[in-house]
Amino acid sequence: MAENIPLIYDIDSYRFNLPPERIAQQPAVNRDRSRLLALNPATGAVSDLHFTDIVDFFSPHDLLVVNNTRVFPARLLGRKESGGKVELLILHYPQETLPAADKHGQVAVTGLLKSSKGCRPGQRIIFADELTAEVVELYAAGKARLQLHFQGELAPLLDKYGQLPLPPYIRREQGEEPQDRERYQTVFAAATGAIAAPTAGLHFTDELLSAIARKGVERESVTLHVGYGTFAPVRVQDIRQHRIHSEFLTVSAGTAAKINEVRDRGGRLWAVGTTTVRALEFAADDAGRVQAREGWCDLYIYPGYQFKVVRNLITNFHLPGSSLLFMVSALAGRERVLAAYAHAVARGYRFFSYGDAMILVGG
Repeated sequence: MAENIPLIYDIDSYRFNLPPERIAQQPAVNRDRSRLLALNPATGAVSDLHFTDIVDFFSPHDLLVVNNTRVFPARLLGRKESGGKVELLILHYPQETLPAADKHGQVAVTGLLKSSKGCRPGQRIIFADELTAEVVELYAAGKARLQLHFQGELAPLLDKYGQLPLPPYIRREQGEEPQDRERYQTVFAAATGAIAAPTAGLHFTDELLSAIARKGVERESVTLHVGYGTFAPVRVQDIRQHRIHSEFLTVSAGTAAKINEVRDRGGRLWAVGTTTVRALEFAADDAGRVQAREGWCDLYIYPGYQFKVVRNLITNFHLPGSSLLFMVSALAGRERVLAAYAHAVARGYRFFSYGDAMILVGG
């Protein structure tokens, strides 16, 4: 622990022992048969369940709020004209521009470049005959601005030549597997734009959502396009000094009205994932009323934050020393969260994106 930093803000107090074999490398055989650890933030009590048991936590007139972002194949593998290999991770979904006459388009993108000898401005990168890029400007930490050039429509080309940007802790020699195209998306994914999945939502199936609806629970969606910041390590000792990457969100007027209506009549709101929490808290005013919002969200939630909307959270297990672990600790208390994580490690739960789930029942 660092001197003069309160324990609650010292990043070392968010470390925990995680054997590598606890990090899930493949999704569960069935989405909704993942395990579920239930934590009562008020008492610290935990229960070992299966994800299908989540139906029992809901009451009629509750509201389930999900993030409907869709992951796009943001990782492109190409080569320089000299033959050297290059990897590009596009950080934001490109808004293509296509002259109608010849269907030759171009779009500026920001991305992370990896190559053995580095790249230089003006260099051309070839991903396919109909998809190339030119390096425009290099920034720090591997970031670059590029101009993509393409023939036809861009989205199908990304689907054809791109790979889903699986998290770095999923270590596979062959990279993406065919099942990832389905399993690294939620069943309610609709708005393309993320480079990481809102992983708490990966456990839901259409059948489970129907069972929840039959119990009288309504469902609404927000959109927060998960960005590279979800993988970015916290590099400061005092977590108050960390800065969150901005991510684009949309909270519609209809969703905002439904959330406020449910809360006004005493129904409970259940946020699926930390991205949904961030979207809702960002969209709430000081009185806790959710407003329609669209724009860039850089809300950083860590212990000491006063939640305006969210009390109940469905989430996955997060990396040691990560901003997502700070958020969960802000909601349920650092010591209780870490005790629950220790329980999960001891009981063989699977961690991170393709791992098991956790539900925090705050009332």
